[in-house]
Amino acid sequence: MKKGKMRRMLGILLICTVVLSACSTTASQTTPTAEVTEAAANTASTAGSESQTVTAALPATVKVSDVATFDEEDHATDWNADSATVIKLNGTSASITGSGAATANGSVNITEAGTYVLNGTLSDGQVVVNVQDEGVVHLVLNGVEIHDNDSAAIDIKEADKVVMTLQEGTVNSISDGKDYVFADAATNEPSAALFSKADLTINGTGKLSVVASYNDGITSKDDLKIVSGTIAIQAADDGIVGKDMIAIENGDLTIKAEGDGIKSTNDADAALGFIAIAGGTFQIEAGNDGIQAETALVMDGGTYTLTTGGGSSNGEVKQEEMGGGSPRGAASTTTATEETASTKGLKAGGDITVNSGSFAIDSADDAVHSNSNVTVIGGDMEIATGDDGIHADALVTIAGGSINITKSYEGIEGANITIFGGETHVAASDDGINVAGGSDETSGGSADQFQASSSNLLTISGGTVSVDAAGDGLDSNGSIVMTGGTVIVNGPTNNGNGALDYDGSFDLSGGTLVAAGSSGMAQAASDSSSQFTVSMTFPQTQQAGTLVHLQDSDGNAIITFAPTKNYQSVVISSPELKSGGSYTLYSGGASTGSAADGIYTDGNYTGGTQITSFEISSSVTWLNESGVTTGGNTGRGPGGGGGGARPQGGSPK
Repeated sequence: MKKGKMRRMLGILLICTVVLSACSTTASQTTPTAEVTEAAANTASTAGSESQTVTAALPATVKVSDVATFDEEDHATDWNADSATVIKLNGTSASITGSGAATANGSVNITEAGTYVLNGTLSDGQVVVNVQDEGVVHLVLNGVEIHDNDSAAIDIKEADKVVMTLQEGTVNSISDGKDYVFADAATNEPSAALFSKADLTINGTGKLSVVASYNDGITSKDDLKIVSGTIAIQAADDGIVGKDMIAIENGDLTIKAEGDGIKSTNDADAALGFIAIAGGTFQIEAGNDGIQAETALVMDGGTYTLTTGGGSSNGEVKQEEMGGGSPRGAASTTTATEETASTKGLKAGGDITVNSGSFAIDSADDAVHSNSNVTVIGGDMEIATGDDGIHADALVTIAGGSINITKSYEGIEGANITIFGGETHVAASDDGINVAGGSDETSGGSADQFQASSSNLLTISGGTVSVDAAGDGLDSNGSIVMTGGTVIVNGPTNNGNGALDYDGSFDLSGGTLVAAGSSGMAQAASDSSSQFTVSMTFPQTQQAGTLVHLQDSDGNAIITFAPTKNYQSVVISSPELKSGGSYTLYSGGASTGSAADGIYTDGNYTGGTQITSFEISSSVTWLNESGVTTGGNTGRGPGGGGGGARPQGGSPK
């Protein structure tokens, strides 16, 4: 077989992985043509002054075609009755017409490369492939039912490559017993109802049912490719396992597994152990992880319905048992005494790249989890999780697509997070978007740990981001840079958190920001920002749905916004805010416009109560009902440095 070709192919993956990892070390990433204003010390000290900039490109992305190929052999489904060996299974025996196969003790042994067409029933026996010479073994399942009480139903011990075709219009089934009998105590293979120690490809348009009572459903100790077919698997442990790699071009897969749904296992070679999925339909219910790659996971398309660990509600129970959900820094009420199983939706030890696809994930643990980088280029995601919606130990990049996290503990979490585009909606019981924050002890028995530093960065240069968070809305244990896009935050109602929370600086030079929440720990953008910001603190808590309307002296609306929760603080930034301009802030009233994520456009605002009028003379204008206030930086922001903390007092000018 083409082992040299495969190794070259895997080498491409390794190069791409290195490129992605290199990209994750650059904190301020943006689009190829956009400029990102550097945060903290590299910015100018006042709004409107010239700032130093850097230009960065999107991280290099990987597609399935970069890492896996489906060649002519993989697509070969035709066979000729005159040249094929026909195997007729009949209860406890079989009749064979042709060469290369023989029967013994109720099993069929295939010892030569060639095409073998199987039909009939084998009630307690195996189909064994043990081919020493080179060449493809083509197994055509033409309506078979194969069961073995104490071993794999199909056991591929050795071959150059095996292509298994599910013949059009046929229904095929393989199954095993609960207990295997091995040659000696040192032997633990086979370990699946369909087991292969050779490269294995499954194609065709027929159906295959796999019931694995002992362990795994389908396992390849080498490469595993699925080109097409309708496959249903019920497994005592994992559904599909490929050691070196799993590549799926298409197909309809239904998996119910007590362990992982689909996984690769090679942890000894960084260029192997990956999963690449070009398309298909996947219905996976897994006790542990849904799709788990030991190294990289690349997804170009497909439709996925994944339920792991009993779903997101079960994840909430685990958090309560382990003391999760308490405020950061608070002691847990209980202590975990044993390792918790990993119950993530999509999981990879290396990079996860989602180029396209439709995902419905209901996971007890993280819905998308990478020990390296997560890159979302496109696709549609509907996520409900008992822990993080999207988590990366290094960089989370969102460049497009639609992400709707309807339920999570923390919505999106990474050492660095960069958002270029797309539509992102997050609902979180703690922080909505969290850069390098805290330790999550509910994640599969190990804590998510970050080394927070001034280099940790949340960058937003495009797209729409809407956050509904009971904890902090945007939380960076470093800095925030915003150059474009639209960000809407419905933040916390308690004063122990804020709609905006950053430790370094928040450099804002473009886009639209509106963030509503509690007032006790409120922050705005940094004084060094080149775009102007208004921060209003109300004397009493405002009820959810009460409009906030900001307009200029000519009556032009800057923003009309209806927060979805009670609030006492609102931060607004828009390119329409100008130095020296006069503005009026209203509360209540109604708008005839159409609302998207609470922001009204193309309508008339009427009936509101004027709260205050003011002029803009500095990058951040702090307001209360009396007008512009002054004061020091006494909130969570860096004292005297970031300029983003709300003054706790001060008299009106």
